[in-house]
Amino acid sequence: MTMQEFFAMGGYGFYVWTSYGLTLIVLLANIIIPVVQRRQFLRALALKQRRQ
Repeated sequence: MTMQEFFAMGGYGFYVWTSYGLTLIVLLANIIIPVVQRRQFLRALALKQRRQ
């Protein structure tokens, strides 16, 4: 089996690799978005405490 055959996946390569890519994007978003939201929340909280 050549690399080209592996990536072609019997003619279904586009669908297979697209689904892998979308899955990776969703998994990364599930990691990154909460981290960003937590940082924003902590900044807002610190700013609110400084005002008081």
